[in-house]
Amino acid sequence: MPARPSASRRTVLRGAAVAPVAGLGLAACAAPDGSGSAAVPTTPVDLGAESEIAKGGAKLYRDHNVVVSRDGSGTLKAYSTLCTHAGCPINKLQGTTLICPCHGSQFDAVTGKVVQAPATEPLAELPVKAAAGRIVAGPGA
Repeated sequence: MPARPSASRRTVLRGAAVAPVAGLGLAACAAPDGSGSAAVPTTPVDLGAESEIAKGGAKLYRDHNVVVSRDGSGTLKAYSTLCTHAGCPINKLQGTTLICPCHGSQFDAVTGKVVQAPATEPLAELPVKAAAGRIVAGPGA
């Protein structure tokens, strides 16, 4: 039986150099607090003035991982902004399109539907209401 060749010094050093870089890719999907998982509201959250969202518009609330939109008839909708592809917090809203920074998935903020892969599942809808001129989102809203 022939002897197995041992790894060269160069191969070992190359592997040691690549390992930390691979970890950076995983960190890109972590929550801003470094916990590895971001969260959406588990109790009702006051997001701000109802007047901040025009008909046909949307607003991203990064601190709460929520987007709230208002359709043409004035109905409010709220969605989690945790990407359904890898769970990354979405931090960019262009018009009414949410863009995930991790892998480029895009979602319609008015319907929650995927408009660009790799995500295939729509965003999770959250309860939302307007109360005393304020937007309240999350369970119990």
